[in-house]
Formats: sequence, C-alpha cells, structure tokens
Amino acid sequence: MLRHLARRAAGFAVTFLLISVLVFGMMEIVPGDPASAMLGTSATPETLAALRAQMGLDAPAVIRYLRWLGGLATGDMGVSYTYGVPVGALIRERLAVTLPLTGLAVLLAVGIALPLGVTAASRPGGVADGAATLYAQAGIAVPNFWIGLLLIMVVALGLGWLPAGGFPGWGEPVSGLRALLLPALALAIPQSAVLTRVTRASVVEVMNEDFVRTARAKGASVSRALWRHAVPNALVPVITMLGLQISFLIGGAVLVENVFTLPGMGRLAWQALAQRDLIVIQNVVMVFATIVIVVNLGVDLLYTVVDPRLRKRA
Repeated sequence: MLRHLARRAAGFAVTFLLISVLVFGMMEIVPGDPASAMLGTSATPETLAALRAQMGLDAPAVIRYLRWLGGLATGDMGVSYTYGVPVGALIRERLAVTLPLTGLAVLLAVGIALPLGVTAASRPGGVADGAATLYAQAGIAVPNFWIGLLLIMVVALGLGWLPAGGFPGWGEPVSGLRALLLPALALAIPQSAVLTRVTRASVVEVMNEDFVRTARAKGASVSRALWRHAVPNALVPVITMLGLQISFLIGGAVLVENVFTLPGMGRLAWQALAQRDLIVIQNVVMVFATIVIVVNLGVDLLYTVVDPRLRKRA
C-alpha cells in the first residue's frame, strides 16, 4: 500500500509540473501587456519599461516561470496587478466561499442521485425508473446558470425562502449557509442528473450478477439483496464519475458565483480576466487544477477502500 501511495504521489507531482508549464505557456501567448493595460495608451516608453521591470516582466520567460514555480512551492504567488495585494491572500479569502460551495454541491448531488438511481434500478421500467430518467434527461439538458436564475426568481424572489445573492461571511454560519444553498443547488442539479444515470446503470448491472442471484436464491429479500450486495459493489463507477464531476463543479462555479454575486474563486477569475490581471488568473487556474488533482488522487485511494480486490492488487 505504501508503494501504491508513493506511485500516486509521484504521478501527482508530474501532473502538477505539466499543468504549470501549460498554464504559464498559455498566459505567455495571451495578446496584450499587463503593464500597458495598467498605464494606458498615453504612457511613455520609459515609464512602461520601468513598470515592466518592477513587475518582473522584463526577465526571460524561463526565469519568470522558475520564479513563479518557486513562489508556488513557498506559498508566494506574487502581487495582484489590479488590487496591489498578495495573490495568496486573495485566493485564501475566496476559497472560504468556493470550497464550502463545492462541498455542499457534492453533498446535494449525491443526496439526490443515489436514492433516485437505486430506486430506479430496483424496478427497471417502472414509474420510479421513468421519473428518474426524465429528471436525468432534463438535468443534463439545462445549464446550471439558467437553473440558478430560475431558483432566484422562484425560491428567492417569489417565495422569499432564501437570499437571492450575496454572501454575509462566516461570522454568522447560518446566514452564510443559507446564502450558499441556492447556488449549490444550481451546481448540483446537472451533476446529480449525470450521477443518477450512472448509479442506475451500475446497480442494474450488478443486480444481474451471479452472486446477487445466489443471495436471492438463499432467501434474501429484494431490498436486502439490493442494499447489502448490489449497491456496495456498484459504487466504483459512481465514485469515478463523482471524482470527474469535481472539475465540472469548479468550472460551473465561475458562472454560478457571478449569477449569485458570491465573492468566490470563480468571480475572482472572472474579474481578473476582465482586468487583464494575468498573475491572478495564472494562480487561480493552478489552484483549481491542484484541487482537481488532489480530489482524483483521493478518489483513486477510495477505490481501495470500497473494493477489496483493488486493495489487494494495490
């Protein structure tokens, strides 16, 4: 198991380096110059050159990449061109919104998808199966930002149950949680639709396996055979899809946070892009990529917990 963990950690490091090269290279080919954007078109060449030297943009690309990589290793992400504060402080402040939002969206997606998928698989072709299929098709077809707007109009403005946007901070945990419920639900519905289909297909496949039929032949009820034997053995594809969905949830947060005016990482990335604050965009993308890599590493290790065969092989 230790060797297995060591191999996964080495793969994590290599992936991180490759993504850092890709992100830095993409920022290099983006047209325009941050110094010119800050000073405007009336800046003199001497002033522009001085600002570029102050920002470290006059160094060769390789040197700037190594400086940035060294800063990432020590937690120094540089200073925002627009806000004039350390990027690390900006990101930590915004992660306090985005991470709880993503975590709540995952919990809602799992809480919706697993009961729907298992219920649909217990009686294929029945009413529950048809309802779950209809929900899955509708959830996949509708984008999350449109769901967010619909939730604002119906739940927030029409019924007045939850706030329509903004974030009061974690000084009042209940108010902060209430502010995240609607955007988390907007993120969760499309992902729960995908997860419902995967859960249903996986459980139906396992229910047709020999060991489940043997359990039924020995007198196990349909419910016991379903929950005791089929569902635990059907979790590996579900966990795989859940790990892949983290990247979609993070990408969807960019739109949903702007719809609900949440001060999270997605809104920070959107504002930095509009203001050509490339150092912020560069580090935000790396943080997003690191979160996705870590989650997939955790999912990979979770396989060995769920499936003893994989644990033995590892």
